[in-house]
Amino acid sequence: MTVSPPDQRHARPRPDNMTHVQLTWIEKRMEHWIRFGRIAKDEIVDRRRRIVSFRPGAIFAFVRWSANDYGTISSRIDIVRAVGAGEPFTTLPFVQPGGDILLTIEGWPKVAQVLGHIDAVDNAGVDPCDAAPDHWRHVHNRIPAGHQPRDYTMERHRAWLKRREIEG
Repeated sequence: MTVSPPDQRHARPRPDNMTHVQLTWIEKRMEHWIRFGRIAKDEIVDRRRRIVSFRPGAIFAFVRWSANDYGTISSRIDIVRAVGAGEPFTTLPFVQPGGDILLTIEGWPKVAQVLGHIDAVDNAGVDPCDAAPDHWRHVHNRIPAGHQPRDYTMERHRAWLKRREIEG
């Protein structure tokens, strides 16, 4: 994870003011996909590539996996908040201009844990893209430390919604 260079610390105005993510699928070699998020625009580039776009403030999970003849080379999941013009951001491969990274986890066993946690949030009746951003930061800190993240319950979600309402 890198912070953008000083001259690019803030998102430059883009014609559509959206965050664009390039997704690639090459069978048994490379897969980039969105696990959750409200896609505002979906553009097919060719058989193997497409570009999905998110409005500022949208939260999405971006999963990357690649392999060679001997098996998995890398696997990674990032949960990102799309930024608007003028907001600070962190650069991320395949994401233009970058985003506010809430979670980044590498290595398939830990990525699988995050995917399971996302499923649990979904099963609690909350769309993962509506969950509190602080919850994803919590998961980001707990899993690498070998600890189980707290469950995201409907009660926690209601508290987050009230807090967001108060903060304006």
